[in-house]
Amino acid sequence: MIGILYISGIVFEQQLHNTPYAIGEYLVFIPAYLLSGWSVLKTAGRNILRGRIFDETFLMTIATLGALAIHKLPEAVGVMLFYKIGELFQDIAINRSRNSIKALLEVRPDYANIEIGNQVNKVSPEIVKIGDIVIVKPGEKIPLDGEIITGNSQIDTSALTGESVPQTVRVGDTVLAGTINQVGLLKIKVTKLFNESSIAKILDLVQNARSKKAETEKFITKFARYYTPIVVFISLAVAILPPLLIPGATSSEWVYRALILLVISCPCGLVISIPLGYFGGIGGAAKRGILIKGSMFLDTLTTVKTVVFDKTGTLTKGVFKVVEIVPFNGYSEPEILELAAKVEAHSHHPIAQSIREEYGDTFDISEVTDYAEIAGHGIKAKVGNKVVLAGSDRLLHQEQINHDTCNVEGTVVHLAVDKIYAGYIIIADELKSDARAAIQALKKVGVEKTVMLTGDNQAIAARISQQLGIDSYIAELLPEEKVSAIEKLLSPKGQNGKVAFIGDGINDAPVIARADVGMAMGGLGSDAAIETADIVIMTDAPSKVATAIQIARKTRTIVWQNISFALAIKTAFIGLGILGVATMWEAVFADVGVALLAIFNATRVMK
Repeated sequence: MIGILYISGIVFEQQLHNTPYAIGEYLVFIPAYLLSGWSVLKTAGRNILRGRIFDETFLMTIATLGALAIHKLPEAVGVMLFYKIGELFQDIAINRSRNSIKALLEVRPDYANIEIGNQVNKVSPEIVKIGDIVIVKPGEKIPLDGEIITGNSQIDTSALTGESVPQTVRVGDTVLAGTINQVGLLKIKVTKLFNESSIAKILDLVQNARSKKAETEKFITKFARYYTPIVVFISLAVAILPPLLIPGATSSEWVYRALILLVISCPCGLVISIPLGYFGGIGGAAKRGILIKGSMFLDTLTTVKTVVFDKTGTLTKGVFKVVEIVPFNGYSEPEILELAAKVEAHSHHPIAQSIREEYGDTFDISEVTDYAEIAGHGIKAKVGNKVVLAGSDRLLHQEQINHDTCNVEGTVVHLAVDKIYAGYIIIADELKSDARAAIQALKKVGVEKTVMLTGDNQAIAARISQQLGIDSYIAELLPEEKVSAIEKLLSPKGQNGKVAFIGDGINDAPVIARADVGMAMGGLGSDAAIETADIVIMTDAPSKVATAIQIARKTRTIVWQNISFALAIKTAFIGLGILGVATMWEAVFADVGVALLAIFNATRVMK
């Protein structure tokens, strides 16, 4: 309708203009103006009533009403019409940027098949309790985090992790809400309430990501706040002063130039394209299984020069297995393993779980009393009438246990019974398949230093560091010592080069919080680490760190391209407008055209 009116008015402009008082022209162009510009006029009026006068809608309104007043009807309608077309393309671009995040939001499970006795009821996931049994058929979404108690299958984790290869799961494996069961029937024992599940937390952080704005976005908002009133007063000066000061200058000519200046100066291209660029960066990262909690973290990533990794669960799989048992002082291997399994009965540490799995047999938990965890060292407990120590070499020294096996290579649990050294157990942890590629990729993107922090001994740290090509390592760290280690790596105030830390465990949360950019492994990582982190890697792949840095740098490049392009074009056309070279049509290009080009450029970050 608007387009038909506008085109008809342009084609028959002369005939319409020749009607009495040009009434035909007004009958065609005024309805087209109101239809295309009503939303702008209404917004400008509402903002004026609220005391927010100087914005882009105010500039558009004043410029077009002025054009109508000096009988430049096609130009006035053209400004509003092309602005409306610009808004349409803006909406398309924003929707495109949101697609990957929208896909993530759609993984929210709608129902759960809960097993009660011999019946299966379909209920909301929000009302399912910990310990309830849910049944998931092939093709259904897993509704809550839990542990498989019956069945084997393959699950599609792509919506959460960006990983296209299905994951094989069996009895005892942990599965996450939002993933899709592809093959077999699964019975799952719920381990977390829906609001505490991984998918609920991911949805929350993605929906709130836009609240943490980058400094560039904040700058543009402030810039527009001061820029717009300056433009209005300059335009006013252009309209009033030349007719008073320049002989032969007419008011109509300079008012028209002032109106052109108002249209050219609209900051739409900046105000729209900058946030869109960052939103596209967050969306593009989500598509690749990297969840960034705000555009400010994209900006910080661009200046990262040091990347620090936790070892277990980050560079290694965190899946431990007993590979060797070495007894001392008359103890046998089965005795050592049994004592270790019992003393580790209450521990949730992966090493403790691997020892219990190796032992296999059940035992009376009441045998274990006076259980105490010694942070960063190990465990002390009574097993029957014996006082058993299980932990690191430092624990033996702390408890003054005589031994001559301090430098054992590998992850080692030493045991002592009633102050007598009993032997040690070696546990192996496998490197992640992309760990070495991750370090190489970081070097390629310009990271100057890679560091590994670990509580393991020097021998293990040295071996893994050499295998992966890591620049340096700090070993035998207690959890609180990791914070001190990261603080020493942080750049002094005022210097360039930020530090990123990547971890996965509960004890990594303080270090993640202290780093310039904290990143957590989201698939196997602890809730505390995920909640504290600025960025969550859903695939648990360390190689995604380099990908995140690349996305951040591409986003920032595109954002600054838009800023430079918009300001350069507007500055040039402002000069042409004041000199009388540019008409209202050039003003439309300098406003809507620049905004459209900036929007199209911003969408490139999604690719």
